[in-house]
Amino acid sequence: MTFLIKQCYTKLVIMKVILVNGSPKKEGCSYTALTEVARALNAHGVDTEIFWVGSKPLSGCTACLGCRKNNGGGCVIKDKVNEFVKVAESADGFVFGSPVHFAAASGAISCFLDRAFFSSSRDFRGKPGAAIVTLRRGGASAAFDRLNKYFTFAQMPIVSSQYWSMVHGTTPEEIKQDLEGLQIMRTLGNNMAWLLKCIDAGKKAGVEMPVLEKRISTGFVR
Repeated sequence: MTFLIKQCYTKLVIMKVILVNGSPKKEGCSYTALTEVARALNAHGVDTEIFWVGSKPLSGCTACLGCRKNNGGGCVIKDKVNEFVKVAESADGFVFGSPVHFAAASGAISCFLDRAFFSSSRDFRGKPGAAIVTLRRGGASAAFDRLNKYFTFAQMPIVSSQYWSMVHGTTPEEIKQDLEGLQIMRTLGNNMAWLLKCIDAGKKAGVEMPVLEKRISTGFVR
């Protein structure tokens, strides 16, 4: 779903951020928090889309390495992961949101991102990423840390806010009562929009991405 604030801009919207809802509830707490981020992005002329991972069971990565053999066709397990990877190719930035389950990110988004990033990390390189979590009481920092690890794996600039990106509440109505949490979401959206514009300005000025070295992979057993 796309959220656009009706406002006149001097140029066409060319940047897009995909916000991934990692909750089994399509329009629950995580969705409510992500919409606040989306509104801030829209106010800066950035287009947004909320991608829901769904409520059906998602397989984790089976380490089959099939994604390495199918010429960029994504994960060999055909479900919403490949659907997301396909739209991710044209996105400029990402926000991943999850409820806190047992002091961690949801099982659904963990399986989802394990496979998306392992099979298609090239589609995320150089694109800003951010994470947000929603919760009743505790476990926010552990879940938040879990999600941020994907960004450093894929060489993504991490977008921060004025505090760790968390909102408290057990229902969408309670989420809307966490005024500081909502402000954190808006600040995150503002910072994401600013960084996207900086990256765009850099590209127009001729600043190129670093040249990748040939990857070296070592283990502790020689």
